[in-house]
Amino acid sequence: MKILTKHIAVTLFTVLSISALSETGLAITSIDLGTAESFAVLGSSTITNTGSTILNGDLGLSPGTSVTGFPPGIVNGTQHVTNTVAGQAQIDLITAYNSVAAQTGSITISGDLGGQTLTPGVYKSTSSLGLTGTLTLDGQNNQNSVFIFQVGSALTTSSGSNINLINGAQACNIFWQVSSSATLGTNSNFSGNILAFTSITATTGASVNGRVLALNGAVTLDTSPITKPGCIIVVATPTPTPTLSPTPTLSPTPTTTPTPTTTPTPTPILVPGLPNTGLGQGSTEQPWRFSVLSLGLFTLLIISIKRQVALK
Repeated sequence: MKILTKHIAVTLFTVLSISALSETGLAITSIDLGTAESFAVLGSSTITNTGSTILNGDLGLSPGTSVTGFPPGIVNGTQHVTNTVAGQAQIDLITAYNSVAAQTGSITISGDLGGQTLTPGVYKSTSSLGLTGTLTLDGQNNQNSVFIFQVGSALTTSSGSNINLINGAQACNIFWQVSSSATLGTNSNFSGNILAFTSITATTGASVNGRVLALNGAVTLDTSPITKPGCIIVVATPTPTPTLSPTPTLSPTPTTTPTPTTTPTPTPILVPGLPNTGLGQGSTEQPWRFSVLSLGLFTLLIISIKRQVALK
């Protein structure tokens, strides 16, 4: 029973670990802002500006109708006030806000973020969050890295505060989901997309490398340059497969036919002083001397036989 219980515990731990890793992996993917992406400023009730604010991106308001302070403010983009484009952007903003809020696998943060260096991931505060001094966001040499901040109440940055981006961190991939309102301090430098449930106020000289997007309230600006960030998307280049050169076909080596050796015909050697019998060297016929001797012997034999017959 103890062994079984141990196995169950190990299995449960493994499942929970895999689940936690999967949930953490959700933060790797950037948030889709839909049609709200083209806006530097998007408000719900009013948009008010004081001073020489410059917006690099579109300005939108819906369902409110009051936009003031442009000019002297400048919009390097298109103004969409209470029209279909602004209305759709607000719908897409709600979807994006809920998507940021739903990210899990978060790291708990609280108080003030000043003086800290954070790496990509999901960070959650159950209450208000502040920023005094400098917050450094380290992309760890990954330009696709994503930072998500879930703020349970208000977000407030102090005067002169700064967000420093290093090692590939990009403002387009930083999302601040604020459950109430956001206030940016005087002459502060902020980075990322603020998705506030209520309102957003940028005090005198506060600059934003990102977007200020308010779902249900006003956007208030005061000589506050806001630039909709571009995003460098890095796509891994596959390693090309080398093309193999075909192996050349070797021509067969021709076989040399040996030249037959000609056996020379022996030349007959003539013995001087002897009659030419017509027999060559190496002949199996009797030489002429042997023929004469044989004839003489044969004659003697005949004579001997005749004598024997006569004596009888």
